[in-house]
Amino acid sequence: MLAEVEFVTNHGRCVKPGNGEGDRALEIDLIEAVIWDFGGVFTTSPFEAFARYERERGIPVGVIRTINSTNHENNAWAMFERSAIDFAGFDAAFGAEARMLGYEIPGRDVVALLAGDFRPEMIEALRRIKVRFKTGCITNNMPADATGATASSRSIYSREIMELFDALIESSKIGIRKPDPRICMMMCEKLGVNPEACVYLDDLGGNLKPARALGMTTIKVESGPQAIAELEAATGIKLI
Repeated sequence: MLAEVEFVTNHGRCVKPGNGEGDRALEIDLIEAVIWDFGGVFTTSPFEAFARYERERGIPVGVIRTINSTNHENNAWAMFERSAIDFAGFDAAFGAEARMLGYEIPGRDVVALLAGDFRPEMIEALRRIKVRFKTGCITNNMPADATGATASSRSIYSREIMELFDALIESSKIGIRKPDPRICMMMCEKLGVNPEACVYLDDLGGNLKPARALGMTTIKVESGPQAIAELEAATGIKLI
């Protein structure tokens, strides 16, 4: 048997050749599907917009992210993405959480910051990936009644992009959100693959951890070029 030495990087699981490059080729051959997050992957990160909003209002940068990460399984954001509360409920609940820290930040303002700019290079990478691999999207998203608060020029979720996925799982429709590992297994079932045969891309390390524990190769998206380079290495195909 070929020797296989596994090591973990900041961006996920890689395989270091044990007996030559054949080991790496074997690992690539095992990949059957590529699973993607949406916001922060196909669009620029909303964290940039959060920071801009905070600076403009004299709020310390990072407060919105702190609110979102505190009691992260049951706070306003988590309940909103599970459709446990509607847009009005989120607006009020997030505002209350902000006031507990001494700041006035309506939830509706935060929702309006989510629509980032599309990354054309990532969309092209998806098109090329789809030629050879199954594709899926797992997104923690907002209930439908929040769409009026997003940028009016376009939807956060472009129909053109969503049609490139073989399977789509939205937290607001199933009542489960990342990082719950069940959502990863649901995607594997939809695609008909084992976790070990998947590459998963997300901009949040906390969402990648359970996927990696299941055996997926994970890529933390920090920029388009960086993510594409790691995806090329994981799949063995040229994407740009």
